[in-house]
Amino acid sequence: MTTLLTGTDTLTRDALAVLQPGFAGATAPDWVLRRIGEGLSSVALFGRNIRTPEQISALTAQLRAERDDLLVAIDEEGGDVTRLEVRHGSSFPGNYALGTVDDLDLTRSVARELGRRLAACGVNFNWAPSADVNSNRNNPVIGVRSFGADPDLVARHTAAYVDGLQSAGVAACAKHFPGHGDTAVDSHHAMPRIDVDLDTLHARDLLPFRAAVAAGSKAVMSAHILLPALDPNRPATLSPQILLGLLREELGFDGLIVTDGMDMEAIVATYGIERGTALAIAAGADAICVGGGPSDEGTVLRLRDALVAAVRDGELPEERLADAAARVRALADWTVRARGAAEPGADSQEGTAPGTTSVTLSGPASGSAGDSVSASVSRTAAADDAPIGLVAARRAVRVTGTGKPLDEAPYVAAFTPLANIAVGDETPWGVAPELERLLPGTETGAYTSAGIDGTDTAALAGKVLAAAGDRTIVAVVRDLHRHAWMADALDGLLAARPTTIVVEMGVNEAEPRGALHIATHGAARVCGTAAAEVIAGRV
Repeated sequence: MTTLLTGTDTLTRDALAVLQPGFAGATAPDWVLRRIGEGLSSVALFGRNIRTPEQISALTAQLRAERDDLLVAIDEEGGDVTRLEVRHGSSFPGNYALGTVDDLDLTRSVARELGRRLAACGVNFNWAPSADVNSNRNNPVIGVRSFGADPDLVARHTAAYVDGLQSAGVAACAKHFPGHGDTAVDSHHAMPRIDVDLDTLHARDLLPFRAAVAAGSKAVMSAHILLPALDPNRPATLSPQILLGLLREELGFDGLIVTDGMDMEAIVATYGIERGTALAIAAGADAICVGGGPSDEGTVLRLRDALVAAVRDGELPEERLADAAARVRALADWTVRARGAAEPGADSQEGTAPGTTSVTLSGPASGSAGDSVSASVSRTAAADDAPIGLVAARRAVRVTGTGKPLDEAPYVAAFTPLANIAVGDETPWGVAPELERLLPGTETGAYTSAGIDGTDTAALAGKVLAAAGDRTIVAVVRDLHRHAWMADALDGLLAARPTTIVVEMGVNEAEPRGALHIATHGAARVCGTAAAEVIAGRV
């Protein structure tokens, strides 16, 4: 292990300690190892750093050879937002699916197993769970990352998730404080503004964060959002009223406050990354998340130097920087203790269903004929042996309609919206791979809004029909209620082919339609597996 350089002064070491930078590559660059020796206490892993579990373990071992108590952070929510399985899709459904099932033991078990896998790879700090209440159905960045729109439900599951994750020795981080759920703007691109009164904030958005604090969450992540009722001038990440007054004093949180990515446009476009970093620490943040975009040594040095300059210029009290660095080191100490004291890790079978799960079919589907059916389909085949993530995904499926399962290979039409930055466009999603396994010969095509001006949706439906030929069509959509082009194209498709099966893998707000309508409540790989099982009658 490298000893901290005696030539690096305390102020510079503290400035490095509060940074949580990313880097490029599957191994640690020399500059990262060198800065760890000078006081860097955290690093962040992103999808670009991950190849296999063995490779991640080797990478974290390489990092910890420099400093055993290093915080290795990751943005691993499961569901749509996965870094651990960025190239294949997550083995765990996300929050929306878990909230739909509303079984706290299940949520706790999923979080514990996810934490066990992270810990096995040497990751000890997870920027999860999202504690946002998705109160705006058109939210472009939260959506299925939230447990739902009901504050009480979100609070219960946030606490269960924190408990499960931390029982595996991985620090949880409730985000995005004080709540990103009522936004129509993605803070990756611009500054969102939430104009609601204090009573609404306390009764709705803050409830899950109170629950996270009560559950002992080791960290809370701030949001780059403007809430005039709390601070009319600065976003939460840069607001002493919000970070110190509300989170520290009123909610009683004593853990680590980490910012959302400081390279996001909500901060960069208004304040710049260097000034924003200094303002965030001065406002009460303890750690600076950076590296989802810039991941080079120059960025780290600029932020380090900006913090040192802010102290020397009197804009950032040295005691505040020292306190922030101390909180980072305290969390690092906890992870070392937790590494040996965590509950015995669950294997891939832990938390599996003790009996059977069910899929409920109910109500008439829009555009389908015949009487509605309401039945419970017992899922007994290998249910006891299924991994906990697949068990949870199966339980989250909701099926509506009078159509029948397929026994011949279909044509899958995946209507693909533009992915937000948090989700990314690298992770595969959908039902086609699993349907190909269950129904060999399944073919698929991807369809986007490119070139559609509002009058071309009929042509898009025509392309799907031509590609499908005589096959039954499985139309896969994501947040149908938010995308007019997608809804129009689907309506045209259903008018021509009423036997079409519709799979909604986003927020399930649109009216059910299709011979069968299958809502998975997320687009994780296991959600696609669960939907394919229903389509092929393997339930």
